[in-house]
Amino acid sequence: MTDDFDFTRPTPSVATTAPPVLKAVQSRFYNSGIAAQVFKASGKEEKFTAGQIVFGEDEKASKGGLFKSASRMYYIATGEVVLAMGARTLDTVKAGELFGEMSVITGRPRAASATAGSDTHAWSMDATELQRALAKSPEFALMIASVMYDRLRFIAAQLAVRPKVAGAGPRMATVFEPQVVAQLESALPRTATVRYRQEQIIMKEGQAGTFMYLVKSGRVAIAVGTNVVEVVGPGGTFGEMAVVDQSPRTARAGTLEESELLQIDRPSLLAVVKQEPGVAMALLRGIADRLRHMNALLAG
Repeated sequence: MTDDFDFTRPTPSVATTAPPVLKAVQSRFYNSGIAAQVFKASGKEEKFTAGQIVFGEDEKASKGGLFKSASRMYYIATGEVVLAMGARTLDTVKAGELFGEMSVITGRPRAASATAGSDTHAWSMDATELQRALAKSPEFALMIASVMYDRLRFIAAQLAVRPKVAGAGPRMATVFEPQVVAQLESALPRTATVRYRQEQIIMKEGQAGTFMYLVKSGRVAIAVGTNVVEVVGPGGTFGEMAVVDQSPRTARAGTLEESELLQIDRPSLLAVVKQEPGVAMALLRGIADRLRHMNALLAG
């Protein structure tokens, strides 16, 4: 790479000290009233007594049919649930909040345990019920994404002030299935296809943005601070935060080779999700995988 395309050199305006917060703040785009309506319409009622285990750490998703996960995500109506990793308490989830979505979205084992901290009344959904809910309320997908992005921002802020992590190479981004890419492309105008030459900057941290991008061909590098955290190839996406909550960019992106991209704005994404809720699940799965990877970098 040339000096003008140096992903190991953060933009000067990036903060040089980590924020003094202990965890991510609740997304301002999350609406507990809407979440309650969605869960009650599409999920099932659950009740847990104080001390009851909701799910265990590393609990694998059991199968309920061909590739259908029985893991469930939860909305708390009353009470609270404690999340822990080993002997370490991670968070206390209270009334109006969600938890357990990562395993439902990815189909992977639980990353933490959940125990009722008090008598708790909740509603839950599995992956199939979630996908049905997204078809009825596509905005709910962006609401879930906004909660996950707040966690990503928190991690990115800490990674940005860390030196380059030794031995921690970038991961390859989660890739949309070909049919999902085709669904997106068919729903977009021809002007949505844009081309970038090799080693061209696409976005910088702190910039405003209105588009997310899907790579049709080529490769794009994503960097946070001095760490290149991801390489996005065909079928991969980046820049979704601008579509989800119109927030400033938290990472830099530039082409490693000549690339062709689809740029997607919020109205276009919502329209596609309403027709094809599988697009929303693919988007959320990509965010979840990115969150797991950046968590691993931070812990490394």
